Amino acid sequence: MSENPCGQERRGLSPAALLVAGAFFMEFLDGTVIATALPDMARSFGVQAVDLNIGISAYLITLAVLIPASGWIADRFGARKVFTLALALFTLASVLCGLSTSVDQFVAMRILQGVGGALMVPVGRLTVLRTTPRHQLITAIATLTWPALVAPIIGPPLGGFITRYASWHWIFFINLPLGLLAIALALRIIPDLHEDTRRPFDLPGFLATTLAMVSLVCGMELLGGEQMRGATVLALLVTGSLALGWAIRHFRRAPWPMIRLDALAVQTFRVTMYGGSLFRASISAVPFLLPLLFQVGFGMDAFHSGLLVLAVFVGNLTIKPATTPLIRALGFKRLLLINGALNVIALLACAFLTPQTPVWLIMLLLCLGGVFRSVQFTAVSTLAFADVPSSQMSYANTLFSTATQLAVGLGITLGAIGIRLGEQASGLLGLAAVPGIGFRLAFVFIALICLLGMADTLRLSRDAGSAVSRKE
Repeated sequence: MSENPCGQERRGLSPAALLVAGAFFMEFLDGTVIATALPDMARSFGVQAVDLNIGISAYLITLAVLIPASGWIADRFGARKVFTLALALFTLASVLCGLSTSVDQFVAMRILQGVGGALMVPVGRLTVLRTTPRHQLITAIATLTWPALVAPIIGPPLGGFITRYASWHWIFFINLPLGLLAIALALRIIPDLHEDTRRPFDLPGFLATTLAMVSLVCGMELLGGEQMRGATVLALLVTGSLALGWAIRHFRRAPWPMIRLDALAVQTFRVTMYGGSLFRASISAVPFLLPLLFQVGFGMDAFHSGLLVLAVFVGNLTIKPATTPLIRALGFKRLLLINGALNVIALLACAFLTPQTPVWLIMLLLCLGGVFRSVQFTAVSTLAFADVPSSQMSYANTLFSTATQLAVGLGITLGAIGIRLGEQASGLLGLAAVPGIGFRLAFVFIALICLLGMADTLRLSRDAGSAVSRKE
C-alpha cells in the first residue's frame, strides 16, 4: 500500500475524517429526507405516493449490490479517485433527481445516486481507518458515526420544511453546492491510497453476493411492507440465504476472493459483526417507530411529532464530546454492558408513553435514549476495527459495510414485525382500545432484540480493544 503523509500522528482530528463525515451526512440525509416529500413528488409525477417507494427501494438495492465490491474498486483505482468520483456521481444524480419529470427518470437517477453512495461510504471510512493512528481511532469513528445517527432523525422534518416552504426539488438541488465543495476538498485532502498488488476481480463472488443482497433486501422490504406476500418473501429469503452461504464458502476457498473473512478470526471484530448487527438493526427501527407512535397511535400532527423526535438528535449530539473519555475510563466491555443495559431500558420506556405523558418527560426520555444509542453505536463501530491488522482493513471494512447495510434493512423489518406482533398481542390481552398499544408493544420487541445482541459482549476479554482505548 502506498505511503501517505496523513498517516502521521497529529493532535487534532484529520481534515480527511471531517470531510468524509460531511459526505456521509449528505448521503445518509438524502436517504431519509425524501420520506415526507413523497406525496408532493407523487402529485408532480401524476402517480400515487406508494408508487414512489420503488425509488427508495432502488437506491437501497444499488447500495447492497455495489458495497461488497467497493473494497476491490478502492484498492485498484485509489481512494482519492474513487471517493471523488463517488461524490461527483452522487451530486450529479441529485440534480437530475430534482429535474426528473416522471417516475422512470426519478428511479434511474436514484440508482445512479446509489452507485455514488455505495462507493462514498465504505471508501471514505476505509481512508480514515488507514490514515488514523490507533489511539485516535475512537475520535475518528465517533465523527463518522454521527451522520448515521442524526440523519434519520432530522431528515423527515427537514424534508417536510423544504417541501412546505420551497418545493420537493430543493431536497435534491441543495446537494449541488455541498457536493461541489466536497469534491474540491477531496482532491486536496483525501490521500491517494491504493494497493500495489493488482488482484483480479472476483466475478463469481460478486455475482453470488449480488444475488444474495438483492434477494435479502427485497425480501426484507416486502416483509416489512403493509401487504406481505408470504410465498414471494419466503422464496426471496431462501434464495438470498443460499446465495450468501455459497458466497461465504467461495470466499473461504478462492485464491483472490472479493471479501476475505480473515477478520472474523479477530474476536472484537467478530462480536461487532454478530451482536453488533442486532444492535444496529434495533436502533434502525427507532426512527421508523417513533413517528408512527406519535402520529398514528397518539394522533399528533407531523410537525409536533417531528419536534419530539428531534430530542433523540439532541441526545446524540450532546454526548459526542464525552464518548471518548467514557470509553477510555471504562473500557469497551464494561461500557458496552452498562450502556447497553441503559439502551434497553430507554427502549422499554417508550412502551410506557401515553398521550397524557407530559411533553417534557417524553423529550427527556427520548434525549436519554439518543445519548445511550450514540455511545453504543460509536463504541461498537470503533471496537470493530480496534484489533484488525492493517493488511486486513480493506476486507474488514467491506464486510462491515455490507453487514451494516443489511442491518438497516432488517431494522425497518423488525419494526414492522413488532407492530404486527403488538397488534395481535393487544387483542389477545384485551388492550386493543389502549391508544398506540401496538406501537408501544413493538418497542418491547425491539428492546428484546437489542438485549439479545448484548449476549455476544459477555464473550469479550476485559482488555478488548485496549490498543485504541488506552491513553497515550
